[in-house]
Amino acid sequence: MTSISALTEELDSVTSELHAVDIQIQELVERQQELLQKKSALTKKIKQCLDNSDAGASKECDSSPAAWNKEDFPWSDKIKDVLQNVFKLQEFRPLQLETINVTMAREEIFLVMPTGGGKSLCYQLPALCSDGFTLVICPLISLMEDQLMVLKQLGISATMLNASSSKEHVKWVHAEMVNKDSKLKLIYVTPEKIAKSKMFMSRLEKAYEARRFTRIAVDEVHCCSQWGHDFRPDYKALGILKRQFPNTSLIGLTATATNHVLKDAQKILCVEKCFTFTASFNRPNLYYEVRQKPSNTEDFIEDIVKLINGRYRGQSGIIYCFSQKDSEQVTISLQKLGIHAGAYHANMESEDKTKVHTMWSANKLQVVVATVAFGMGIDKPDVRFVIHHSMSKSMENYYQESGRAGRDDVRADCILYYGFGDIFRISSMVVMENVGQQKLYEMVSYCQNISKCRRVLIAQHFDEVWNSEACNKMCDNCCKDVSFQKKNVTAYCRDLIKILKQAEELNEKLTPLKLMDSWMGKGPAKLRVAGVCAPMMPREEMEKIIAHFLLQQYLKEDYSFTAYATISYLKLGPKANLLNSEAHIISMQVEKPTQSCFRAEPSDSCHSEQVDNMGREKSSSNFQKSANMSQQTGTKNPRGKKRKIDA
Repeated sequence: MTSISALTEELDSVTSELHAVDIQIQELVERQQELLQKKSALTKKIKQCLDNSDAGASKECDSSPAAWNKEDFPWSDKIKDVLQNVFKLQEFRPLQLETINVTMAREEIFLVMPTGGGKSLCYQLPALCSDGFTLVICPLISLMEDQLMVLKQLGISATMLNASSSKEHVKWVHAEMVNKDSKLKLIYVTPEKIAKSKMFMSRLEKAYEARRFTRIAVDEVHCCSQWGHDFRPDYKALGILKRQFPNTSLIGLTATATNHVLKDAQKILCVEKCFTFTASFNRPNLYYEVRQKPSNTEDFIEDIVKLINGRYRGQSGIIYCFSQKDSEQVTISLQKLGIHAGAYHANMESEDKTKVHTMWSANKLQVVVATVAFGMGIDKPDVRFVIHHSMSKSMENYYQESGRAGRDDVRADCILYYGFGDIFRISSMVVMENVGQQKLYEMVSYCQNISKCRRVLIAQHFDEVWNSEACNKMCDNCCKDVSFQKKNVTAYCRDLIKILKQAEELNEKLTPLKLMDSWMGKGPAKLRVAGVCAPMMPREEMEKIIAHFLLQQYLKEDYSFTAYATISYLKLGPKANLLNSEAHIISMQVEKPTQSCFRAEPSDSCHSEQVDNMGREKSSSNFQKSANMSQQTGTKNPRGKKRKIDA
């Protein structure tokens, strides 16, 4: 008769597997809800469009951009004159005229427009065509400085107030705010100024009473929402502006916000009704590429220097780093190799940041090596490359940072270096954020994808539909001339689970590095498992497999908090118990091995893909072979010489 303990063990196994199945069902139900909501929203839009066409040009019924794409408003002549004679532009970009007309009509509006689409003109031009001044709330000093430099060159009276403003300057601005004869049109402040300066709020009240305070522009409006990728607590205090000054019109601007974030921001800003105009996310002149990050720092710097001295010789660019330390170290390394580079991060003195920004804008520095403290709203048109030293912490961040490139509509490159270790380094930093880990994993999924058009992946994130053919081979995946197949990687997952279970029995926690070493047959003997053979493939392919299991929830991260750091460990994920069933299969997309290691040269539009094609095919071929051989042999494949990426 079967023992009670054996039956109990089997019951536990069945219960665990049922739990894993419940998770799968829950995922499908959540996806179903998403699709139903999307269907409902699309149906509503179609109905609204039909109603709008029936109602003619009725303002109450028609909130579509088409109703505002006109030049017969009372202010239209003045707007055209200022556009051509002050801003030196001959025509508007998509949605600029419509947005300007809405805010000139003193209506509230949220504008979602890609980085480089011309959002700032949508409040700068109306400020010059209206009485009084416009208050602009910006999250970053660098953004304000950049816009003020441009406005000064155009002869427009604008200023900013921040913590480093002198008493004399503050006094002058406060006087100009209530001076009826003042020429001051734009006042830039940080959200902290609104939240913490009672004197400034008092001066705003006097300006409002004197009918000098006309409009509120909230730049990077997604920062209001805790669901946004750059939530700033002080943005929550901005609701006071519409409560205290109800007759001012408000315009909120962002490059990256979902409908959920916009609705949240609308509540926070105390805006009852508003128009929402959304431009397409697509920047057709940007080439998107993901590269494997070299594990050796010297090789990595050498790779970047080859690009800067080769393809981008004499051209302006930005390198984004995850930390201030990285920013400084990369800058020093580049300077030693003769690159005119400057670091930019939040801990620098204000004067030093301004100096770097000004020198870069004047092309005295070729490269700014920056953290996210440098970026939002930067309006240098001729940025030919944006290189990510580490991946961004979210798709929104990446889209916005890469969007600094090519604002002159000329081709520019967005190159992201993806490294396995960066996942856990960033994860330990965002673990306390509301949806930090979820957003990071979306970014990892983007980097891991080897076949789908980059624009399709970006569009899916921003709730848009995109046809990959319209990419015009302006991303690395669309330039690939290879076929793909699904590969069974279940055996690898079973091996990793064995290693993790044994470590748990020994009361050991495994960091991703320790798990990798154990899988490769390295490290302490007690952490290795008999019968688990090291796969015969490059380490970077093994890292991609572990990342795949993490994204698919067969593995999950656990954290340990010390006084000085947050450490990430890997353990069994909620779907691990599905492997109790022998029939369960885990697949992963890989490149099909090719007969020849030579391929036709790609076209010029795919020049970023001319990167070690032979090496990639060879590595893919090794991956295919190893999947069949890893369970048949216990011998270890010596690590091949790490490939270098040539410019």
